[in-house]
Amino acid sequence: MVVGSACGPLLLRAYFLRGGSRKWLSSLLQTAGWPLLLVPLCFSYCSRRRREEEDGGAATTPLFLMTPRLLAASATVGLMTGLDDLLYAYGLAYLPVSTSSILISTQLAFTAAFALLLVRQRFTAFSVNAVVLLSVGAAMLGMNTGGDRPAGVSRAQYYAGFAMTLGAAALYGLVLPVMELSQARHAAARGAVTYTLVMEMQLVIGFVATAFSAVGMLVNNDFHAIPGEAQGFGLGQAGYYLLLAGSAAMYQCFFLGTIGAIFYGSALLAGVIMTVLIPVTEVLAVMFFHEPFNGTKGVALALSLWGFVSYFYGEVRAKAARPHSGEAPKPDHLDP
Repeated sequence: MVVGSACGPLLLRAYFLRGGSRKWLSSLLQTAGWPLLLVPLCFSYCSRRRREEEDGGAATTPLFLMTPRLLAASATVGLMTGLDDLLYAYGLAYLPVSTSSILISTQLAFTAAFALLLVRQRFTAFSVNAVVLLSVGAAMLGMNTGGDRPAGVSRAQYYAGFAMTLGAAALYGLVLPVMELSQARHAAARGAVTYTLVMEMQLVIGFVATAFSAVGMLVNNDFHAIPGEAQGFGLGQAGYYLLLAGSAAMYQCFFLGTIGAIFYGSALLAGVIMTVLIPVTEVLAVMFFHEPFNGTKGVALALSLWGFVSYFYGEVRAKAARPHSGEAPKPDHLDP
């Protein structure tokens, strides 16, 4: 998740800096790396099949572990993710980066609220402190520069972009707890959620979200425009396609890490990691794109790291307070 969060935005930013302009394509790249999951899933299937044969079974290993209900839930999350990518891409077309940063930073607050409503997330003083610090730090980055309406953008377009970006933050704040709730309901019905199952969920989510963006590209005639854009790209034609492939792979790391963070932790943990990486991405942008780094960004970075440490310190204390046992941890805070 850290690798995807840090590298994905940088590669996508390089796409626009070097001459790329396709919003639907940028939306598709965020989920187009889903076929990469077929490799570990194939290894997992072969491993399960070999174990069953060694145990003397009839080698009736199911190809997929997902139930129809979980498949439908993952497809729904995929549509939500595709819509979220679309809202974010179109919001950036009408808003300055500063205003967009302020709105996207509200994702953590939405995640906390929806986690409380959907999965009854337990909050401690440390987790509340982390949410406040991370939200303030991310918002400071957005207020670092002027937020005036860009030249050539009408007032109606500006407010439309404002609503779309805020909607993208709210929607992804809902997506994370919905993923956690889906895993909890499957655990209640089937008794176990494995990381193989988590990868299958991400496979379906990525496929549906990519199909959603691909339909938009077809309508917008983006597929026919890609060769011409590649010829005029600042890094050359080969660099263009390598950048697209790298962006898809890095964003796939991000989404797989996100659903893994939910699996091993919670939706709130995924939101905390996403928010704390906003200033980290800013530091990397300074290193690779030579963007200015002033005192405001330094304070935002310190606040984010403070919130990150606060969250994990609270988790360590909560774990130490629980009685030790040999059983695997149960999602007792969830309400299937």
